[in-house]
Amino acid sequence: MSNDRKALKSGLWYTAASFLMRGIGFLTTPIFSRLMTETEFGLYSNYTSWEQILTVFVTLNLSATLISARYDHEKDFDGYIFSMLALSSLSALIWFVILQVFGGFFEGFLSMNRFYISVMCLSMLIQPFTSMFVERERYYFEYKQSVALSLTVSILTTGLSVALVVLMEDKLKGRVLGGVLPVIPIAAWLAWFFYKRGKRVRIEYWKYALPICIPYIPHVLSLILLSSMDRTMITRICGPEDTAIYSLAYTCSSMITMLVGSLNSAFAPWIGEKLHEKRYGDINRVSRVYMTAFVAMAALIVLAAPEVIAVVGGSKYRAGIWVLPPVAAGVMLQFLYCMFVNVEQFEKKTTGMAFASVSAALLNWGLNAYFIPRYGYIAAAYTTFAGYLWMLLVHMFLVYHYGYRGVYDYRLVMVMVGVITLVMLGANWLYGHLPVRWGVMIGYAIGLGIVFLKKKELVLGLFRKRRD
Repeated sequence: MSNDRKALKSGLWYTAASFLMRGIGFLTTPIFSRLMTETEFGLYSNYTSWEQILTVFVTLNLSATLISARYDHEKDFDGYIFSMLALSSLSALIWFVILQVFGGFFEGFLSMNRFYISVMCLSMLIQPFTSMFVERERYYFEYKQSVALSLTVSILTTGLSVALVVLMEDKLKGRVLGGVLPVIPIAAWLAWFFYKRGKRVRIEYWKYALPICIPYIPHVLSLILLSSMDRTMITRICGPEDTAIYSLAYTCSSMITMLVGSLNSAFAPWIGEKLHEKRYGDINRVSRVYMTAFVAMAALIVLAAPEVIAVVGGSKYRAGIWVLPPVAAGVMLQFLYCMFVNVEQFEKKTTGMAFASVSAALLNWGLNAYFIPRYGYIAAAYTTFAGYLWMLLVHMFLVYHYGYRGVYDYRLVMVMVGVITLVMLGANWLYGHLPVRWGVMIGYAIGLGIVFLKKKELVLGLFRKRRD
């Protein structure tokens, strides 16, 4: 089987598995939103936001080096991954000591007690083992073991979380523990798996990875701040109840986020191979269909937002429908800039990536500080959209500057930005006109289905064709 066919097959499996895996978590959100109080729901959102932020420092985001290490250390790729896991584990243990020694300070700073800080440290220690294994399989275009592992982790953590929230009096504690405990034995098995293949830690691999990852840390941190800063600022300015409404709307937009993550997970290894072979025309040709199809599918999800909010949160979260259009539009912009980030990662140009995301986070912080006190939590969704738009423009400039001018169709990207903006503004009007919205949604869905059936072979053929 050619690598293109193999990439297509594994990509489809990863996309389907990611949807199923994340869909399990999404479908249980109505359970948590009803079993937990709004305050508990808001505090859990605060916990996950801080975990995302600290994970960047603790794990060093070493998996970002795999797109280039796959070719620079092709003969010892497993040994490279084992060395990265050793470095990540060492960093996690150092951070655990720091967080314990200065526990009083961090309890106040993070707004959580030491128990949750300790559980968070454990989670950050074991998480890289599963993520590195999944990434390894993707770069080999394999999927069976990775899909099985991902689904197993998702089912176990979700099932235990629901059980503990139902059984425990402290439902916040049950929610947190349920997401960590099942992963411990799996991470231990994966540690042994990589040890058998890697044999020993190579310091030269650390020297290779750190210059790439250290500039990359501000980039990833700023991305997380861009998505989580809103909730921490809303908690401080408006209170945890408004944070709960905003967070639930953000959770509903995760349908689009999981589409972004799933597609990019399949696309990144393929684009890495094409960049390595200098087949830029292949990337341009596939990416045009890729962008158009994604925006078309995401727009349908935005149209169905009121029904999604009603099912997931119930009537007490109805106000969240006005948050979802700009949040979803921001996620669509995130999809577009991810394509440019893949090129920068391959070229190990992480400094420019850091500038793009840091400047976007600073812009978002400034806009939040001005608009949230005046217009409430809904304003935070629009400031996030502005941050993602700025970041896309910077990444487009950087990739153009690096000489990859023919990799993507820049005019089509700007057309997609215009379409995304119209979807965001149009959805706000349609939410107040139920019959019209349902008519548009049904007609749009039928139209998408017809186009897909007519163009299915064309889309699949994009991956099968190779230039001479």
